[in-house]
Amino acid sequence: MNKLTIAVDTMGSDLGPAAVVQGAAWAAKEFSHIDLLLVGDENSIKTELAKYSGTGGFDANRITIQHTSEVIEFSDTPTVAIKQKKDSSMVVALKCLKEGRAQGLVSAGSTGALLAGVFIHVKRKPGIERPALCTLLPTKQGHTLLLDCGANAEVKPSYLLQFGQMGAEYMQKVMGIKNPKVGLINVGTEKEKGTPVYKEAHELLAASGLNFAGNIEGRDIPVGTVDVAVCDGFVGNVALKLTEGLAKTLLGMVKDALMSSLVSKIGALLAKGAFTKLKKKFDYREVGGAPFLGLSALVVKAHGSSDALAIKNAIRQCVIFEKDGN
Repeated sequence: MNKLTIAVDTMGSDLGPAAVVQGAAWAAKEFSHIDLLLVGDENSIKTELAKYSGTGGFDANRITIQHTSEVIEFSDTPTVAIKQKKDSSMVVALKCLKEGRAQGLVSAGSTGALLAGVFIHVKRKPGIERPALCTLLPTKQGHTLLLDCGANAEVKPSYLLQFGQMGAEYMQKVMGIKNPKVGLINVGTEKEKGTPVYKEAHELLAASGLNFAGNIEGRDIPVGTVDVAVCDGFVGNVALKLTEGLAKTLLGMVKDALMSSLVSKIGALLAKGAFTKLKKKFDYREVGGAPFLGLSALVVKAHGSSDALAIKNAIRQCVIFEKDGN
């Protein structure tokens, strides 16, 4: 495998550079064939890196620092920030990608700003009209890839077709699923349901040669009815945030119930292994980040509150993409 350089925006996350740099150090130790380009305030990065160097740590020769003086805040207007804060960690990281200094990018910064920056600095793959942000949702059967989950609030039928094609390719190449089943999220399973855009998208998907399962409803996603669930970014983001909130709430309710009495506490102790496994399945940190599909380079959006584990696994997403020739 050729050497892969991944640029990491260290300044944009909710937790600041500490968690991002720690995750990068873990990734440098785990993935010996990659180099990392850490973009942000040089003093802050060096201070954090010093905590993880030395015996048993990462190879310092595989980490380069690119100093920047600005940070794009979550409160900034995305397009304005990308155009005006030219020395921000996110913009400089995107430029490193554009110039070929890096082949992948991980950022836990503003989704809107990253999306705007992607459109300005990163080329799309031939034939792709709009890139899509995607994420793996845990299901009864394994995982379902949801796309778009936030990049395109308004879509054309052709976008939805391309989302299905990109999603199927991802699930086949990265997740190893043969002939993945694709569904179109709608308000009913009948092909006549939905807006004109979704009706036309249904026709395009049905004639595409994909393993198209037709329309699906929101309740079909956690069941694992399909491997790829296609929708616009508005619907997808609502579905994603609802899934995250529901999973966190239900797990919390189960924990409270199990801790409510001595008998239930004994039962919880006996079932600890099963509950730990279930909690891990719903933990976004295990996936690490949401990749943008349809770009000429690898861009992974990590959650704003990502800790070191999430950042490390977001970098792992880039490694998987490169390995499977996305």
